[in-house]
Amino acid sequence: MTVRFRPLDPLRDAELLHAWVTHPKAAFWMMQDATREDVVREYTAFAENPHHEAFIGLVDGTPAILMERYDPAHLELVGLYDPRPGDVGMHFLVAPTDTPVHGFTRKVITAVMAELFADPATARVVVEPDVSNKAVHALNEAVGFVPEREIQKPEKKALLSFCTREQFEAAVGVAA
Repeated sequence: MTVRFRPLDPLRDAELLHAWVTHPKAAFWMMQDATREDVVREYTAFAENPHHEAFIGLVDGTPAILMERYDPAHLELVGLYDPRPGDVGMHFLVAPTDTPVHGFTRKVITAVMAELFADPATARVVVEPDVSNKAVHALNEAVGFVPEREIQKPEKKALLSFCTREQFEAAVGVAA
């Protein structure tokens, strides 16, 4: 499986994104009732924000992943934890499919993490999934995340978790 990432284009990718974020399996994305225009507006705002980037992940050339990278010192987690230099916030969504492949999502999160750590400035990845999203907690743990504590965000109760480069490499068997 080959994964590569390209910058998300809010207009060009609007139909694709709309189908993904409104799918029942994307409930934790909290965009179930979004219109196509809502999606364009949301991702245009992200594209204009210097502290946020969004990417489409291509698996063997086919769009299959939405990845967001953000600076938690400026977005999402401001005032909820003490950011360190090199902290990078991350969200990811796997495209819905009618033919699930066992182990696919674990391969996806591994590729997402490898992409984030490919930047030498990234020291630690920070995530804040919904506390009730047990599936993503297991995936996060599989790639080295360690939960720190529950936090209350405006839209959800979240599990604040961290993964250093060393924790990721140890979890996925990458030689340091």
